[in-house]
Amino acid sequence: MRRPQCPSPTPDDADPVPGTAGHAADGAELAAGCAEHTSGAAEAGHAPSPVRGNLPAELNAFVGREDELSELEALLRDSRLVTVVGVAGVGKTRVAARIAALMEKRYCDGVWIAELSALHDPGLLEHALVDALGLTDHTSRPPRTTLLAHCAPRRLLLVIDGFEHLIDACAEVVRELLRRAPQVRVLAAGRRPLRVDGEVALVLKPMADDDAVELFARRAGAVQPGFRLTDGNRETARELCRRLDGIPLALELAAGRLRALSMDQVLHRLDDRFRLLTGGSRSALPRHQTLRTAIGWSHELCAPEQRLLWARLSVFAGQFDLEAVEYICSGPGLPADAVLDALDELLGQSVVVREDSPTGSRYRLLDTVREYGAEWLSATGDSERLRRRHRDWYLGLATWCELDWFGPRQAEAAARIDSELPNLRRAMECSLESPDEVHLAQYLAGTLWFYWAGCGRLAEGRHWLGLVLEEESPHDPSRLKALWVLGYVAVLQGDPVAAVSALQECREEGERSGDATAVAYAVHRTGCLALVTDDPARAEELLREALGRYRAIGELNSNVLMAQVELGMAVAFRGDLDGAAEICDEVRGICEDHGERWALAYALYVLGYAALQRGEGGRARRMLRECLSIAYAFHDLLGTVLSLELLALVTVADGDAAEAAVLQGAAARIWPSVGLPLFGSAHYGRPRAQCEERARAELGDVRYEQERRSGSRLDTEGAVARALREGAGGQGTAIRGDAPGDTRRPAASRTTERGGPELGR
Repeated sequence: MRRPQCPSPTPDDADPVPGTAGHAADGAELAAGCAEHTSGAAEAGHAPSPVRGNLPAELNAFVGREDELSELEALLRDSRLVTVVGVAGVGKTRVAARIAALMEKRYCDGVWIAELSALHDPGLLEHALVDALGLTDHTSRPPRTTLLAHCAPRRLLLVIDGFEHLIDACAEVVRELLRRAPQVRVLAAGRRPLRVDGEVALVLKPMADDDAVELFARRAGAVQPGFRLTDGNRETARELCRRLDGIPLALELAAGRLRALSMDQVLHRLDDRFRLLTGGSRSALPRHQTLRTAIGWSHELCAPEQRLLWARLSVFAGQFDLEAVEYICSGPGLPADAVLDALDELLGQSVVVREDSPTGSRYRLLDTVREYGAEWLSATGDSERLRRRHRDWYLGLATWCELDWFGPRQAEAAARIDSELPNLRRAMECSLESPDEVHLAQYLAGTLWFYWAGCGRLAEGRHWLGLVLEEESPHDPSRLKALWVLGYVAVLQGDPVAAVSALQECREEGERSGDATAVAYAVHRTGCLALVTDDPARAEELLREALGRYRAIGELNSNVLMAQVELGMAVAFRGDLDGAAEICDEVRGICEDHGERWALAYALYVLGYAALQRGEGGRARRMLRECLSIAYAFHDLLGTVLSLELLALVTVADGDAAEAAVLQGAAARIWPSVGLPLFGSAHYGRPRAQCEERARAELGDVRYEQERRSGSRLDTEGAVARALREGAGGQGTAIRGDAPGDTRRPAASRTTERGGPELGR
């Protein structure tokens, strides 16, 4: 039963654990304790171990993981059982061995590792542990008795690796060992915790981007001498590491492929990663020699319901929540009431990763794990059914979020769509695959209008709307809605040709089919187009018509309020500042009644504009700062940059020309991410021209350009913080995180004698 003892992988003068220099005193106390313990053990008749352990020497350089090693060191100092858990191939074995080697001097009787993955009979577990400790026992005592008798008086660290398939037997032995051997500590490495009292688990995540790239480069250099990262290949390496989720095993296997392939070829072949990533080191454990074997080891440990859920979870893209899992993944072989337990087991086995987000606890499969599950789902023949259920769930989610957008849950709706965007994209892709389901893709792209326009996603919205409308389909409500939303997005991007085409088609086909709602929206957005193309009289006419149509069909939502805001802007451009303020004050009241914040921001913009034109600088600043705060909280770049432009004029009017130039520079940097600056409009551009003229007059051309360049170096967050800061002409305002949705009033609106909303004049 003896096995040869391997030398320690680190010399006695090795560097301490990263980040633990403050524990030098602890080390001195441990050394003194070890000396005392050795003396005491000898007096008690127990000879101290002549060999300090059996840790294998490292064969290549250890990369990264400084934070994890520091955390493990602290955990092992305070807890007697620490388990490193994580997905297959994430580096649990290597990290456990590394921290054990770094802490070896703390254990008088050594650090010992027991590799259990090759052991299949739980009845042999105690024999394996005795063997790992290098014990020879010719008596008839049971191996557990030998194990406990040896460990009871000793101070040692026992590292147990690859125990998942023996978890019940292993938990029982570890529990008794910790009770009977008070100076023994256990470091376990596996895909799920032992669930023994006193256990502390550390979830080992994939490597950070920079560490992953360094690991890949080092392993590539070992395979292909002379390999190094350059400006020409660094981004390819980074993308490859990202595609492989930063999983060390996958990175090392990919580096091994550089014997025959270029890095670009490896990257392009990752769609079939399980075929590509084979041929690991012969010195590696068998389960680590191919990526498929590593993931398959986890799969074999799952019960049938857990395997089925794993396969069905592969239908998700990115994060997902429990409600979606229960709806989409329940079905034959997996009842809805069994989903939570199966998901909990997959979490425990590190197959599923839990992540906290602004919308609560969410879950995710790493890409590599998801692809393995997708292969199994395809083998079951259930892929199409799951994809349709996935699509239907996210169609419903988008519908509810559109309704919630007009109300106090507006910020929550925005955050929810933001977190679900990968799944919404997949749902649109699914619907586009069949001509009979194109209308569902059009419905989804149109329903997300509030996200495209209100949350800084104009470019992506334009992409999807163009894509779904390329497909031939009847002019049903879904297509008509996608058309007016496309027209709206094109207006905001400063593309009048595309806007006219989409809005004209929407109106004509809506009139032909009798769709009053589509016609109202087409008229509204055509009025918006007239507004930004410097025809405020035509804009006023169309917007009043649209508001009348909205009243006739009983429509009241954020779009309707925006029609009134745009009417106020048209009236202001025509010189009626009091009329514009009255219109937008009405919108402000309705927004407060409903808890609506996004349209409120634009109403405040018009009110700020009117106040500025009347010479009320302090009032204008307050309005515009609140507008900026709300817009930024929603990631609405258009609202953000419009308010910055006006705040620059307020600032120069307050006598700070240099700061005004900085804000103009910051705004100029944002516009390319929105569209045509200030829509190419003379009316919207007039405040900018006035600000620049006054600032240049006060500063001179050279100083003005210097300050403007300084502003252009600010990112959006920095620009907003600067515009809202204390001392910049008034009271500061909270930025993202505070703005979107502290109103919780009942959803009641002002009404006319006809019972409809009081909109328009």
